[in-house]
Order: sequence, then C-alpha cells, then structure tokens
Amino acid sequence: MFEAPDQFDVHGLLTDDQRMISSTVRRFVTERILPDINRHFHEGTFPKEIVPEMGSLGLLGSNLDGYGCSNVDAVSYGLINQELERGDSGVRSFVSVQTSLCMWPIYTYGSDEQKNRWLPGMAKGETIGCFGLTETGHGSDPGGMVSNARRDGDDFILNGGKMWITNGSIADVAVVWAKLDGEVRGFLVEKGMNGYCTRDIHNKFSLRASVTSELMFEDVRIPAGNLLPHDKAVGLRGPLSCLNQARYGIAWGAIGAAMACYDEALQYAKERKQFDRPIASFQLVQRKLTKMVTEITKAQLLALRLGQLKDEGKVRHDQVSMAKMNNVEVALKCARTARDILGAAGICDDFQCGRHMCNLESVYTYEGTHDIHTLIIGEAITGIRALA
Repeated sequence: MFEAPDQFDVHGLLTDDQRMISSTVRRFVTERILPDINRHFHEGTFPKEIVPEMGSLGLLGSNLDGYGCSNVDAVSYGLINQELERGDSGVRSFVSVQTSLCMWPIYTYGSDEQKNRWLPGMAKGETIGCFGLTETGHGSDPGGMVSNARRDGDDFILNGGKMWITNGSIADVAVVWAKLDGEVRGFLVEKGMNGYCTRDIHNKFSLRASVTSELMFEDVRIPAGNLLPHDKAVGLRGPLSCLNQARYGIAWGAIGAAMACYDEALQYAKERKQFDRPIASFQLVQRKLTKMVTEITKAQLLALRLGQLKDEGKVRHDQVSMAKMNNVEVALKCARTARDILGAAGICDDFQCGRHMCNLESVYTYEGTHDIHTLIIGEAITGIRALA
C-alpha cells in the first residue's frame, strides 16, 4: 500500500479542502489508473475511458471559475497533478494540456462565445483539447515558427505543422499558434476542418500511455470567430503564458512520480534479503533512500511555497522555471535510484520505477528543457540574457 513520504509534515500545512482533494485523487489513481496502466504502456494507448471520470471529479479545468469548473486554489491544483503523476506522467500530461494549455487560454484570451462553446464540454471531459506550438525545427525557439495564417475576407487561411503534440489526434479542438502579419496569434482549429489532419507518433520509449501527434495544416480555412481576440494573446507572451501554467503543474506532478519510486524502493529494500539481512539494513542503501526522501521533501516545500505565491498573485515566471527544473530533475534521479535499489527486478514491469524513469526523460525535456529553464533563472538573477 502506497505511503506518501512527508518528513516535514507538509500535509499538516494544507487546508482541510486541500487534504480532501489530495485524498480523493489519490484514491482515484489507486483504483482506476494503476491497475491498468502497464497494459496501456505496453500497447502504447491512452486510457481515454477515464476522461469523463476525471471530468466528473472536477479535475479538468479545476483551477478555472465558472463553465462547470471547480475553481480550486493553486495548491489544490498542484496536488491534483502530484497525485495523477504518481499514477503515470501520461495521465497527468493529458490533464495539464486539457487544463493549462487549452482551457486556460480560451478562458483567459477567448471571447465569450468561445468560452461558452468549448469550456463546459471540456470540463466534463466530453470535449478534448490540444496545444500546438512546437514545430519540427522550432522547439526551444518558438519565435522561429514557420506556421502562418493570412487573411482571406472574414476568414484566415492556415498553413504549417506542429510536432510532439499531446492529445493531438484525439482532440476536438487545437489551440494553434501561428504568425499572422508577422505577429504570433492563437487560433482554435476544430477537428474535421478541411486541410487539417493529424498523424500519431509511435515507437516511443517514453509517455507510451499518452497520445503524441503531428498536426498538419494545408490551406485550412479558419473563421474569424476562432481567433483568440485578447490583446495579451498577441506575440509570444500568449503561448508562453500558457506554458507557464503547465510548468506549474509539472513542478507538482514530478513529486508524485518521485514519491511512487521512493515508496517502491523503500518497501522493496525492507523485504529483499541478501546475506541473511534485508538490504535496507545496509549503509549504502540507507544513504540512497535518505538522499531520495530529502530531495523529495525539498521539492514539496518548493512547490508548496510556489503555490502560495501563485494564490497571492505574486508568482514570477523564473520561480516557476526553478520549480519545474529542480523537481523534474529530482524525480528522474529518484526513479534511477529506485531502479538501482531494485537491481535486476527494476527493469521489469512488475515494478513501476522503470516506467516512471522512461516517462520522466520526456518531462525533463518538454515545457522548456532543463537547460532553457537554467538560462531563464540565470537571466533573472544576473539581469543578462544568455539566449540569443
């Protein structure tokens, strides 16, 4: 039975509502995700059947107000991501994309008509969204995108393509960023529009229980009403603000993966005997477990304070970068250490640390690579931009 590490009683710092939300999602993960996640990982399929269940629990768009959304605080939203990623990074990725990268920009930058049309169905899990920013040749440098739109009467004509898009082929609507008159703008591209097609990416080592797709646009006619109209959605600040929302959730989610790996390694070390003693009795194994739980504790405190700052409206983008960078690195190291403690058993899917380890390699890279976040923090503390 999973026991969340909590050396500094972080649980005691939460409100009753936050504890209830965490407990509810933890139970959902234990009962509905973990029993079947290995099969989905093997087969490279996403457990789409749980999407309406997540909607009924209020997990989709949970940090938004109105339109059937739960309107929870930032810490609660973080805890939701933490518990979901304890199950699998692919499941948490689905919720991050749905909530932070699709619902949030519609909620923040969309018209009343766009909000009323899309958000209620997305909150219920009846409608799925995706976010199209990354291109084959433009990952860390989204400003170099070649996807473009031109005006044609009252409509826009969209051409280009996007790569590595979570939820791509199952999405009913895609928030796509493209250049219009030299400025980056957001468009709502609907499934079934002529000239819009998707192609799934297969043979992945990582995030196998998640849909990853390529989006292709060939003279796709976009009605004027599908342009995100808000002035603050003009330029890169639009998509980057969305990424900042998603990075916040990832900073919490990574803790869940780290906790899962730590707990698995701890239980295994107590039960596995060598030289007539449990391996947990040996100094080097205790050192590894101690390092894991210490780093997890630091990550918990970092995420909690970040959530408090976000709820107070004081959070900065470089603080989000620090939490995403640090906590994903911690989680990946915990997964690798857990695999080490489990020895040969750690490479088999009877245990979950190998699956988390593979998934976290992608989490380490997406929503801003580890190196990019390092440079964001570097600019914040020196005032000097290291990127070109």
